[in-house]
Amino acid sequence: MENEGVLEMLLMRDLMTREVFTLGPEATAADALAVCEEHRIRHIPVVEGGRLVGLLSDRDLRDASPALQEPGGPPQIEVLKQLRVSDVMTRDPITVHPQDLVGFAAQEMYERKIDALPVVSEEPGSSGQELLGIVTSTDVMRALVTLTGVHESGSQIQVKAPDREGILAEVAEEVRHLGANIVSVLSSPEKKFGDRTMIFRLSVEDPSTIVQSLEMAGYTAAWITIPRRPRK
Repeated sequence: MENEGVLEMLLMRDLMTREVFTLGPEATAADALAVCEEHRIRHIPVVEGGRLVGLLSDRDLRDASPALQEPGGPPQIEVLKQLRVSDVMTRDPITVHPQDLVGFAAQEMYERKIDALPVVSEEPGSSGQELLGIVTSTDVMRALVTLTGVHESGSQIQVKAPDREGILAEVAEEVRHLGANIVSVLSSPEKKFGDRTMIFRLSVEDPSTIVQSLEMAGYTAAWITIPRRPRK
């Protein structure tokens, strides 16, 4: 079913990478750098006894070797050989669970300024969290692009209306009656003016008649035209 496909893009259990490269806390920071470079990854969960105990990033490794900034200092690899993963990892990292939604992950990443979230299963009464996978900012961005339908052909319209209960459903039903298939909807209140702005992505290429009909129905509507930019 179509809704099942959308749901898969919403949950951490379907977004996460399950085959995760991990290290133990007693590995060296040099080992961690080698894993990052070999597998082209930026984050390594640190696991002990099957439980997540930390998260190590390439930024942690850079910060762990300040001697690189000093003339005549030791090479980075020599500095990192002297450090254990437990010395530089982030302990008790922010995590998500398999049933968490992509919006929650995006909010956590944005507010906490982080790029990866280990996905864990927390068992009642356990002393730790079992690592199930990892979700990165790239995974979240890919899911949001898919959910908003920006990769699909069609058009976008903006509709403004008084922010009252049921207004989104009301406008969506009006659009449906006009024969347009709604691909996605973004909605945001404008508290200053008491309005709600809704961005509808439609499957039709030319929504001009739909915009006119919405205007006649009393809404403020506009066709959002975005010039195509060549990919670099």
